[in-house]
Amino acid sequence: MVLVTSVRDYINRMLQDISGMKVLILDSETVSNVSIVYSQSELLQKEVFLVEMIDSIAVSKESMSHLKAVYFIRPSSENIQKLRYQLANPRFGEYHLFFSNLLKDTQIHILADSDEQEVVQQVQEYYADFVAGDPYHFTLNMASNHLYMLPAVVDPSGLQRYSDRVVDGIAAVFLALKRRPVIRYQRTSDTAKRIAHETAKLMYQHESGLFDFRRTESSPLLLVIDRRDDPVTPLLNQWTYQAMVHELIGLQDNKVDLKAIGSLPKDQQVEVVLSSEQDAFFKSNMYENFGDIGMNIKRMVDDFQQVAKSNQNIQTVEDMARFVDNYPEYKKMQGNVSKHVTLVTEMSKLVEARKLMLVSQTEQDLACNGGQGAAYEAVTDLLNNESVSDIDRLRLVMLYALRYEKENPVQLMQLFNKLASRSPKYKPGLVQFLLKQAGVEKRTGDLFGNRDLLNIARNMARGLKGVENVYTQHQPLLFQTMESITRGRLRDVDYPFVGDHFQQGRPQEVVIFMVGGTTYEESRSVALQNATNAGIRFILGGTAVLNSKRFLKDLEEAQRVSRSGSHMV
Repeated sequence: MVLVTSVRDYINRMLQDISGMKVLILDSETVSNVSIVYSQSELLQKEVFLVEMIDSIAVSKESMSHLKAVYFIRPSSENIQKLRYQLANPRFGEYHLFFSNLLKDTQIHILADSDEQEVVQQVQEYYADFVAGDPYHFTLNMASNHLYMLPAVVDPSGLQRYSDRVVDGIAAVFLALKRRPVIRYQRTSDTAKRIAHETAKLMYQHESGLFDFRRTESSPLLLVIDRRDDPVTPLLNQWTYQAMVHELIGLQDNKVDLKAIGSLPKDQQVEVVLSSEQDAFFKSNMYENFGDIGMNIKRMVDDFQQVAKSNQNIQTVEDMARFVDNYPEYKKMQGNVSKHVTLVTEMSKLVEARKLMLVSQTEQDLACNGGQGAAYEAVTDLLNNESVSDIDRLRLVMLYALRYEKENPVQLMQLFNKLASRSPKYKPGLVQFLLKQAGVEKRTGDLFGNRDLLNIARNMARGLKGVENVYTQHQPLLFQTMESITRGRLRDVDYPFVGDHFQQGRPQEVVIFMVGGTTYEESRSVALQNATNAGIRFILGGTAVLNSKRFLKDLEEAQRVSRSGSHMV
C-alpha cells in the first residue's frame, strides 16, 4: 500500500495546489506511473481537462493560454530538450514543472535560460519514478530487459544506460519511503553488484544530504538479486488469478487488452482494469486458485441477478427514483461481472485447448519433485502430444534441463533433438543458452531444495503432508530468501554488504529488487509473507513483470545479441 499511497500523494499535491483548468503532460514512462494509481474521473475532479504526451504537445501549434500546463516527466536529457523548445514557444498560460526524479544543476540552468517569457511558476522533484502496480510490488517497465544477461564487453553503453535507469528507480523508491538503506547484492551477478555499488555511491556520496533521513531503530535493507538465480518461476504455468491472467492473456500496468482475445465480439474488445485498488472482487480473489475463482464468480453472478431482478420490478414513482439513484452502481456492477466472466471463460478455453492441466502437472513435478526417469518419460510423452503447443514444449524441456542438466547428458540431448524436430520455430541452442546463463554453476540459491539439509527436510515434509493443490505446490526461490532474511540467516558470503554500512539487528523494512524482472507468483509470495509476519515488511521490485512469453523473448534477444556481439569482441 505504501508505494501506491506515495505516488497518489505526489499527484494529489501536484494537482490540487494549482487552481483552474489544467492540461497534464506526461512522457511514455510517467503515463504508466500515473494511470496505474489515478483514474480518469479522479483527474477530472482535479480540473484536468486534457492529458497529453510531451511528444504530441511539441507537434501542435495551437495556443491554449486559458489552460495551465502541469508537466510530470522524467528528468532525461531528451525530455529537457523537448521542454526547452516548448518553453521558448509557450502555448499555455502557466507552466508547472514536476520531475519524477533528481534534476541535475545543469538541467535547472537550461530550463531557467529557456524561460525567457517567464511562464514557469514552479519546478519540483516528486519521486515517483516507478510503476506501483500492487501494494508491495513495483516495476520499472524496462523495454531492453535482456541486457542484464550480457557481459559488459558486448554492449558497454547499453548496460550503463540499463544500470543508470535501475539506480534512478531504486533511488526514487527510497526517497518516496524517506529511507536510506544498507545495501546487499547477489555475489554471482555482475549486474546486481554494479547496480548495488552505483546505488550506494548515489545515496552515501553524491546525494548524501538528500538521503540523510531521520534514523530509525534498524536500517532498512535493499537486496539486489538476479532473475537468473531462479529461472524456473517465470517458466511455469500459473493457476492463481492475477498471475494466470498475465500468463495466458497479458496484464500491462493493471490493464488487460481484450482485443488480444480474437474470439470476442467487437463491442467487447476493449481494455479493462484489473486493480486491487479499484475492484473489490479482484482484491479478494487475485491470489486465489482457478477452481475457487470459478465458484466465487458464480456467487457474484447470482448476486447480480438478484439486483437485476429487483430493478425489473418497478411499479411506483419511488421505485423509479430508487432505480435512477442506484443506476451508476448497477452499471458498475454489471461491467465488473462481465469483465471477470469474460476473463475466466477465455482462460478456461485456453486451458482446455492447450491441455494445460496435463502440462502443468509435469511442470510442477519437474520444479518440486525428484525422479529423473519418470520426468524424462513424462516430458517425452508431452513432446509427442499434438495438442501441446510449441511454447509449452519449449518450457517443459527447459525445466527438465534446469533440473537434470548434470544427470543424463544423452537423454538431455535426445530431448533437445526432439524439441528441434517438433518445434522448429525456436532458435537452435536456446535451451543450452539458458543453461549457460542460469545453470547450476551460475546460481547462488538452493533452487530445487536439494543442497541444504533444511530444505531437503522441508521438501520431504511437504511431500508427506501432501499439497492442497498439485498445480500450485511450487514456491519461488524468493520465498526462501525472505525466510533467510526474517531469521537473520542470509549468508554474507553469498550476499555481501556494500561498503562499511552493515545491518544492526534484523531489518523491519526490506526492498528486494530483482534485476531481469519479477513475476506475479513472487508478488503473491511477498503479500502472503507480509500478511503472516507482522515484524518485517517486504517490498518487491524489478525491471519488468514477466510471464513465460516475456522471459523467453528476453532470452532469445540476449542469445541473438551474444552471437552478434561475440563476433565483434
